[in-house]
Amino acid sequence: MSLQVPAALLDRAKAGPVSDEDFLACVRDSLPYAWKVVSQVADRLHQDGGEYADDNTVPPSDVEQGQLLRALASSSMRGALERHFGVKLEFQNCCKVAAFRPDAVDGATHQTFVSPRAQLLNQSPRLLSC
Repeated sequence: MSLQVPAALLDRAKAGPVSDEDFLACVRDSLPYAWKVVSQVADRLHQDGGEYADDNTVPPSDVEQGQLLRALASSSMRGALERHFGVKLEFQNCCKVAAFRPDAVDGATHQTFVSPRAQLLNQSPRLLSC
């Protein structure tokens, strides 16, 4: 299961839309490693002011890797994270997370990062289980 949804939040979802704030609290509490990685790259991007910031840390275990996969593979989670942090998230190899400034999307640096070539060049024996 991707998220541990509190009963009260599930009841609200059954009754109608839920706020990003409530949804993000569930994501943060259910997927703390993914939240930490996304938060760190977004914070670094905002502090450094460049086009993007990334994290290429291999997750410490399959549990943490699974959190990243679930958070970034879900359109609703990824979208909520992007809105919350004010970034565009990109993902390579099950662990390389990057946060781009929205105005850098579709620019040369962004296009290079999301290219098939970049994916191929980012392969490594240490990422074999991805």
